[in-house]
Amino acid sequence: MRVLLLTHSYSPEHSPPQRRWTQIIRSFRQRGWDVDVVAPVAHAPHGRRTLPKTEAGRAFRRDTGVYGEQIRRVPYLWHRTTRLGRLADHLFSAACSVPAALLGPKPDAVIVTVPSLPILGAGYLAARLLRTPLVVDMRDAWPDIARDARLVPGSAKGVAERIIMGIQDRAALVVTVTYGFAQTLRDRGLGNVATVSNGVDVSVRELLMPPPEQSEFLNVLYLGNHGESQRLDIVIRAAALARDCVRLNLVGHGVQRRELIALARELDAPVVFHDPAVGAEVMEHYRHADTCVVSLRDDWKSFETTIPSKTYEVLAVGRHVTGIVLGEARKIIEESGAGDVVSAHPEKVAELWRELAADRSRLLTGTAGRDWVHDNANVDALADAYAELLTTLVDGVSTP
Repeated sequence: MRVLLLTHSYSPEHSPPQRRWTQIIRSFRQRGWDVDVVAPVAHAPHGRRTLPKTEAGRAFRRDTGVYGEQIRRVPYLWHRTTRLGRLADHLFSAACSVPAALLGPKPDAVIVTVPSLPILGAGYLAARLLRTPLVVDMRDAWPDIARDARLVPGSAKGVAERIIMGIQDRAALVVTVTYGFAQTLRDRGLGNVATVSNGVDVSVRELLMPPPEQSEFLNVLYLGNHGESQRLDIVIRAAALARDCVRLNLVGHGVQRRELIALARELDAPVVFHDPAVGAEVMEHYRHADTCVVSLRDDWKSFETTIPSKTYEVLAVGRHVTGIVLGEARKIIEESGAGDVVSAHPEKVAELWRELAADRSRLLTGTAGRDWVHDNANVDALADAYAELLTTLVDGVSTP
């Protein structure tokens, strides 16, 4: 089997698509499959290359990945971390991805991973030119999120939605990361839908010691994207309301970061902003946290079928979860018994944090979260399920 993956972000970047596909590709390679990856030169999250060329890759050069996958790099556009800047960058890299996809050996299947919408179009075009089955890996609920976020203005909105749904309909297989969104697609008439959720390799994730029994402050951590989807202004306002007992650390980057810094200063909130963390730095942040925020705004209906990928990681390391989420994500936190779910109102979040600060025994989740991940989101089992889907798809195409 030979698989071609088109993605807008890949190793050595640290991002949701990188985490998902590095893990899955490891399993594919263990099966003896050949894997080609088309991805831009590493330049996230700052919109420019910050790593040496030997690590970030060079445009139109081929590198060998950690597991022996062949990575064909395409150029990117230097951009500021704004919605428009990222869109222009994604459009440019997606356009370059099509010829790059045609340069290697013909694959048995082309996989394109979304939410980068331009790369979705590139994947569709590459699959058509290669005359190869297309697999659309829908990591977010598109086009529903585009509608909720008003990403496409005016009459163009309907056109964009029809294009997205048209590609989903023409794909040989659509893979979602949540069962709820898979059902949404089936309700729209799609029959070519399966679910392979995100997951965590618990064998390489340390189970942390519990937080201290006594502490002057409740140390709250958010680690991830600082974008419109997360509504981090709510946790900053909550920290300001509970400043007598809470300290909030925000780690990461995103289009809303400058506004969030300004808000924290305006409210004199007890918030410290940190640059994006990788590797051991991530674990150090978790080690010093009492509870970790998993947040998605509650006024976008599409988020009822969306699960932040960090949810699984927080559960796996054994930290209490402050969940500001809906639907399937809420169900996971409640089923695992490893946290509390609260509505997206600063007063309610502040009230929960005061309760946790007063009764720190509620932070002692033990192995509940890790056990849930092992049973429901073990990355090896998920990667095996993905491989079986592809095998069935390719066998079906090749059978006369």
